[in-house]
Amino acid sequence: MAFSEEGSWSVSFAGAGFLGLYHVGVSHCLLQRAPRLLQGARRIYGSSSGALNAISIISGKSLDYCCSNLLGMVKQVEGLSLGILHPAYMPIEHIKHQLQDSLPDDIHILASQRLGISMTHWPDGRNVIVTDFATRDELIQVLLCTLYFPFYCGTIPPEFRGERYIDGALSNNLPFADCPSTITVSPFHGTVDICPQSTSPSLHELNAFNASFQISTMNFFLGFISLIPPSPELVADKCRQGYLDALRFLERRGLTKEPVLWTFVYKEPPAPVDGTQDVGRDHGQKAGLSLNWKVPNVQVKDVPDFEQLSPELEAALKKACMRDPSPWARFWRSGPGQVLTYLLLPCTLPFEYIYFRSRRLAEWLPDMPTDLCWMQGLLWTVTHEFYSRTKAQLLELVSPPVTSTLDTGTLQPGAATHSTLGPTHQA
Repeated sequence: MAFSEEGSWSVSFAGAGFLGLYHVGVSHCLLQRAPRLLQGARRIYGSSSGALNAISIISGKSLDYCCSNLLGMVKQVEGLSLGILHPAYMPIEHIKHQLQDSLPDDIHILASQRLGISMTHWPDGRNVIVTDFATRDELIQVLLCTLYFPFYCGTIPPEFRGERYIDGALSNNLPFADCPSTITVSPFHGTVDICPQSTSPSLHELNAFNASFQISTMNFFLGFISLIPPSPELVADKCRQGYLDALRFLERRGLTKEPVLWTFVYKEPPAPVDGTQDVGRDHGQKAGLSLNWKVPNVQVKDVPDFEQLSPELEAALKKACMRDPSPWARFWRSGPGQVLTYLLLPCTLPFEYIYFRSRRLAEWLPDMPTDLCWMQGLLWTVTHEFYSRTKAQLLELVSPPVTSTLDTGTLQPGAATHSTLGPTHQA
């Protein structure tokens, strides 16, 4: 791709759970060093947390906002005694409130022109990509649908236009990944345009959910921390790695004016590749980009001072990783405070469970009639299906077997007599 004609390409962000901060690093690098890749994209697609990053780009959210929101949820899980199993952990409700408070009133108009959200229809698993949004509340509902992971976020899927939908990553994790005009982004090792470059010797890949994943221990680890987040500092490193991977993508395709990653590995910059500098100066207006596969793969540990590379991103990450400096909060984060928390857990957990469950029930009351009708219809469908299958199996066992008359030979005595008398006549 030469990226010569504006609107001739799209960008697709994969679902990543708590690794969605990787997309923030990628987006910031593209906006900083090649803004036309995002501003001139025909459409920005996303599933699950990738859809949140896509709506942040379209609504023009600041870097501080994106980092503080995502790392705020990580710090919330870190502060809960049981992690994601604690009754206070309500990701869908938390994200819903954030979207209602932060999205502008005309966001559905902007999103209808540029956004595509992948969802999975429940219960048949059919993929649906929504590109048209009538109202702001409808857009928020679509985002909640694509974020809803079954049993991790609750037991009743959210509703959109009379149908139930769940996480879009379960049917199409990377929308239009097979289209050559789509720039794909994923925090997992694989064959995506912008992704971490693996050092594993494994050549096996898993093709699932319209995405390709390398079968390696690192990908299994990334899949684990996408659902159960580690410390905020480790998640922040994934954001920095996203910035470096996006920069490697730009330098390999000659979309930057100067090689930056070489300075972290070699003392002197390399000689320019034919066509690379020309394309970099006019931002890809000339056709025929020459790929430079010799651009080094730089890890976060290879960058001694990330602030020199991107001061805005480093400042936003450090600010978002800061904990409450009060003495009371520092005590509960210390070792004795953690021990005391678990010792008091048998006493505090029942009250916390009642409080947060009652709060969730109060928030569920407006949607209770619709959800109960849906559950009743689902129960009736499952019961009818079970009854039909059981009845069919019982009829097969009770009914006598149907035999063919051609096999018994009762309707063709002549043929039987002829075959019996034939050998006697010859004898």
